[in-house]
Order: sequence, then C-alpha cells, then structure tokens
Amino acid sequence: MKPPRNLHPAAKEPTWINYWGWGSGDMLGAGAQAVITGWLFYFFTTFCGLSAVEAGLILGLPRLLEAITCPLIGYVSDNLRHTWIGRKIGRRKLFLLITMPLLPSFALIFRTGHSFSYYLLAFVFFELLYTMFLIPWETLAAEMTKDYKAKARFAGARMIVAQSSAILASYLPTLLISRFGGKDSPDTFFWMAAIFGVIFSVVVLIVVLTTWERPYGTREQAVLSQTYGGVTLKAALALPAKMFGDLFSTLKIRAFRQHLALYLGGYLSQDIFNTAFPIFVATVLMGATLVISQLMTVMYVAQLVSVMVAIQIVIRTGPVLAYRIAISLFGAALLLYLGFYLLRPDGFDAALRALGDSIFMALNPTQSGFSMGLAFWLFAPIVLAGLGRGTLNFVPWSVYNYLPDIDEAVTGQRREGIFAGVMTLVRKLAQSAAIIASGWVIDLGGYVSPKTRPGELITQTPEAIQTIAGLMVGGPLLCMGLGLIAAWSFRLNARTHAVLVHEVERLRAGATEAENDGNRRIVEDLTGWPYDRLWGRGSGATPDSALPVPDRSPSNARP
Repeated sequence: MKPPRNLHPAAKEPTWINYWGWGSGDMLGAGAQAVITGWLFYFFTTFCGLSAVEAGLILGLPRLLEAITCPLIGYVSDNLRHTWIGRKIGRRKLFLLITMPLLPSFALIFRTGHSFSYYLLAFVFFELLYTMFLIPWETLAAEMTKDYKAKARFAGARMIVAQSSAILASYLPTLLISRFGGKDSPDTFFWMAAIFGVIFSVVVLIVVLTTWERPYGTREQAVLSQTYGGVTLKAALALPAKMFGDLFSTLKIRAFRQHLALYLGGYLSQDIFNTAFPIFVATVLMGATLVISQLMTVMYVAQLVSVMVAIQIVIRTGPVLAYRIAISLFGAALLLYLGFYLLRPDGFDAALRALGDSIFMALNPTQSGFSMGLAFWLFAPIVLAGLGRGTLNFVPWSVYNYLPDIDEAVTGQRREGIFAGVMTLVRKLAQSAAIIASGWVIDLGGYVSPKTRPGELITQTPEAIQTIAGLMVGGPLLCMGLGLIAAWSFRLNARTHAVLVHEVERLRAGATEAENDGNRRIVEDLTGWPYDRLWGRGSGATPDSALPVPDRSPSNARP
C-alpha cells in the first residue's frame, strides 16, 4: 500500500480565504444554537402545548447522549489516520461530508401538532449531526497554524460569523412576519429553520473546500507504517478504555482546567439567560414574538461589535482582561433588568404597545409620545448584554486553539480532536443540566403554558413572573462568578505562548531542562507539571518523537 500523500506537504500559511472559509462553519455551530437556545423553548411552550418541564427535557436529554458521542467522535477523528478512508478523504473531513446532505432535517423540529416523543427524537437526530460536524471542524484551526496571532484571527473570523448568524436567527422571524404575515404564527419558525437548514449544508461545503488538515510529521509516519493494514480487532476492542483514558487525561493540564471554568462560566450564564429571556419579555416587558425578535437582534448586533473589539484585546493583552470586561458588562445588564422588574416604570406597557410593529421607533425623537425612559429600558440593558456576551463567546474559543500546544508539552502528542471532544462533552452536559434545571424552576414557579390557546400570551401569576426574573438574573450572575475566579490565575497570552512553543521545540529535540528559569516557570504554570516530567515522562504517553522513523529506502519498501 502506498503511503499517505500528505506525509511531506509544502508548508502552508493561512490567508483571509482560509480564515473566513473555516470561520463560516460557525454559521452552523453558532447559528443552530442561536435558533435552539433563543427560540426552541419558547416555541415548544407557546405553540406545541408542551410544559416548561417537557421543553426542558427535550433540550436537555440529548446532551446526556452526547456524553458518549462527543469524546467518541473526537477520538475516532484523531485515529482515522490509521485507516484507508481516513488517509484518502481526511480524518476530519469524512465527518463533514457525511453530515452535509442531512442538515436540512433541522426544519423537522419546528413542526406543530406532534407528540413529546417526536420532538425528542427529531432533536436527538439533529444534535447527532451537529456534533459530527462540530468536533472535527473545531480541530481544523488548531491544525492549520501554530502562530498565536493567526490562531486569534481564526477565532475572530469564527466569532464574527457566529454573531452574524445569531443576528439572522433573531431577526429572521421579523422578516418572515413582515413578508408573509401571521404574527405569532408557528409557521414563521418552520420557514426560519428550513432556510437555516439549507445554509448549514452550504457552509459545510465551504469549510471542506477552504481548509486542510494538519500534515503528518516525519515521526508520525512511524505510527502510520504500523497501521497500513488497518486497526486490529484487539486494538478496536481496547478503544473504549483508551478513549476514556485520553478523555480524563486532558483534565491533568492546568490551563485546560482553568479554561473549562472560563468556558462554562461564560456559556452557562448565556444558556440560562436564553431560556428565560423570551418568557421574561413576554411576561414582564409584555411583548410578543416581534418584540422578542427585535430585542434579540439588537443584542446580537452588539455581540458582533464586541467580538471585533475583543479580537484586538486578546491579541495585544491576552484573554483575561477581555473576559473580565465582558463579565462586568453582562452583569450590569442583568442588574438593569432586575431594576426594571422591581421598579415597573409607569406607562411602559402602554408606550410599548404604541410603537406598533417596531421597537426601533422608540429611538425616534419625533415620534408621538417619545420617551427617554422607554428608549433607555428597551435598549440600554440589551446592548450591554450583547457587548458582554460577544466577548464571553469569543474568549473560550480563542483560548482553545492554543490548548493542543500546551498538551503537546506534557504528552509529546497532538490531540486536537480529544480536546474538542472534551470541551463539547463538558459543554453539553453542563448545558443539559442548566436547561433542564431552568425548565423545572420556571415550572415550579407556576408558569402556565398556553396549551389551549397556541400563540396567545396568557396572564401569569406574580409568583411565576418573580421566578422568571430571579432565574434570568441570578443564574447567570452565579455562573459568571465561577468564571471570574478562574480568570484571576489564568496566564496564557502571546508572550507565554511563544515561550511554550519554543520549549516544545526544544523538548522535541531531546532537551530535558528548560532554557532558563523564567521559561521553566511559564511552562510549569501553564501545564501544571514539573519540567522534568514533561514530554511523556510523567503522563505515561509515548511522544511521537520517541517513535522510530520508518525506513523508506527501496530495499525496505512495502510490496
């Protein structure tokens, strides 16, 4: 059998086509989540006759299944290099090609008149497709470059696309209502999902055409030379144990543990907010689907602006400062919403209804009955929330691109897929718990789903409204506190990353001591390991550099 074609490729440097081509994948990655977290709970409880508990279970239970699928896909994609199809098509791109024709099935979730079981199975199927795309795709940016600034640009392109897709997800209902009518109609959401399903397939094709996988290094040829015949039955049976061993080994990396705290603090706060916010608008602000759509659009536009600023902050100073600023902004927005709930400004409800189909008329000073108070309460909190949330979204995924470099110092191996799998696994499990718990809290508070009058908002009890407001404000603040604690001791930035990469090259060349004490302290702080136990000496991993280089001379060539 011939060796893989990409054993000795020419060096590539990513260009703007590659940044944006790879980043376009987050039209699926973030776009789907924007629709799901922003609208699906509301859709189920308002149009499908499901209770808050049932809606929470549908959104949460599939994440438990992903406790298996996430690390499995990450592990398999890392090890597909040992198979013929992985070497021929690509260990990452094989998954992308499988998902591409199936993604329009997203629209099946947004059909009314079905049972709890139907919605659960439809959502499980789409989540499986989503995971099969997301984990291999996330590894590609880390594989395409080792440069700190280039990785930040990849993360920036991704987040700009992500926020743009979120803007589309939030404003598309308004566009569909204005074009086809049917205010507060479930058909609006079906057509939105159908449009997104087609877009998802297109962006997967763009990713396939504009990215490449990390070429096999000289030492990795040794691994390939041992597996030209495929994976043996004994090795296949050992995969589950090895997979979960690799899975938990990532938690031995200090920077990764800190990163998970940053990641969960930022994202769980948004999960809880996204679940409660549409109901908060409907019950506290007294707005319907159009108001929810337009407020979410404002928030996502602010998130897009925030990401553009955060890219520069992370490149110049590192992720910690950006993360702290983001928490401050999002926290201020939550406190403003709490203030609105407690104060209940006089005349707000009537002034909001007078705006008609567009809340943006509140910004027009010539509008009859113009009120600075109305404009402030409509836009100040949601803009602050967007500015904070955009950076909270960007920082963890900008950091992720550097984690395989830190892991390589400890293990001597490149395990991008495992890290993507673990991140997605932890995210999904935590998100599952957050959404299910949010659904239970809302239900226990006395919220009544309008089962008998789909699409109509009914009057909720004061206790139910109090519960919704408390959940929307208190839950995110608690989660962000966790992330803020971790941020104080997180020291990854451009300078420390450059030192780490330099020391990894020295370790690969056989060094057993750091170049100087300063470098040693930096590497030990990021990895959490003593320097003399790096490069597989403490982790038990076999570095690629320890493998023999296969002899490719004609006398030793394979038949």
